[in-house]
Amino acid sequence: MTAESEQPVASTSYIPPTKYILSKAHLAAFQRSQTHQDILDFVDDLNEAIVGKKLTEAGEGSERTKPIIGILESILEIAKSTPPVDNKLSRFGNPAFKTFYDKVVDASRELHSRIEGLPSEGIPEVEVYFKESWGNKQRVDYGSGMEFNFLCWLLCLTKLGVFTKEDYQFLVLGVFWRYIEVMRYLQSTYWLEPAGSHGVWGLDDYHFLPFLWGSGQLKDHKYLRPKAIHDPEILEAFSKEYMYLSCISFINSIKTASLRWHSPMLDDISAVKTWSKVNEGMEKMYKAEVLGKLPVMQHALFGSLLPFPTPEQDPELKKALQEEGEVPQPDAHGHIHVKGETGWSMDCCGIPVPSAFAAAQDGATPHGGTPTFTARSGIKPIPFD
Repeated sequence: MTAESEQPVASTSYIPPTKYILSKAHLAAFQRSQTHQDILDFVDDLNEAIVGKKLTEAGEGSERTKPIIGILESILEIAKSTPPVDNKLSRFGNPAFKTFYDKVVDASRELHSRIEGLPSEGIPEVEVYFKESWGNKQRVDYGSGMEFNFLCWLLCLTKLGVFTKEDYQFLVLGVFWRYIEVMRYLQSTYWLEPAGSHGVWGLDDYHFLPFLWGSGQLKDHKYLRPKAIHDPEILEAFSKEYMYLSCISFINSIKTASLRWHSPMLDDISAVKTWSKVNEGMEKMYKAEVLGKLPVMQHALFGSLLPFPTPEQDPELKKALQEEGEVPQPDAHGHIHVKGETGWSMDCCGIPVPSAFAAAQDGATPHGGTPTFTARSGIKPIPFD
């Protein structure tokens, strides 16, 4: 991170985060902003902190991070106390998730009061990212945008001085990985749908960052190579040590056939020669396909800790908005639809995709029948070479 972004933010005027990205002009302004750079720097710093480190080397964390683990355990307990309702006739999201979500919202203020160093007046701003990290209540779905909110939550806490760079290794191997484990419980319990009808063409129906940071863990490994994801014995031996391999094992456990059928992009990436190249490509891909895509970033939230540039601060934005004319407005579901968007995350709310967990229970593929999505139109070449 830059010297400026490493400094804790002292603020007496916290702002509840809200959506700002309504058009391509707004997205371009975000990409030029200091907030965009801070996010990329944070991702990169966390990535560098875990190179060569195993999940089993996470340790117990510091006094600063222990309350965060406690909060994640509380979320898991809320989920366990909110079982799914009988929904046998549907392979889509379970309505009990909405009850779970309301319970998280109700508990949020108390959960945040446990965090040492977090100003009480800053909680209303920070907790918005936390609440949005668990999925969408209306659609009962989850995707890389919700995962992005968890990243923003950690970044806001870092900006407020709750964490230091000494915590970065544990933030990934301890905190973030526990978040992934809790999310897997929520996904399997409530059959959360992948956010966006093209989720099955991405790295994972739900997640991106475990693959980015997971390839970072393996970056300098002397023996394991990307093609090792096809070796069941290696997966069994090392999936408890490395996020990337754990994610592959998880996908294999709920989907039939080979990666070539249900996760073609992961299959393509396995042909890359080194983990260093994979890691480099993942960072480029995250910047382009998550932070650079309007269907994902239209849901991004900005406040005082992660500010959005005003037209006065960014003359290019002011000019572009004048040239664009009428700015697209969200539909009833809060979505912006812009023609010409391409990429694996292009559809934010197309035809709903059943949860792979529901399909697995039915003994079918997520779409029913034999997988047929080998032709991946709209997906750009992977930036791994």
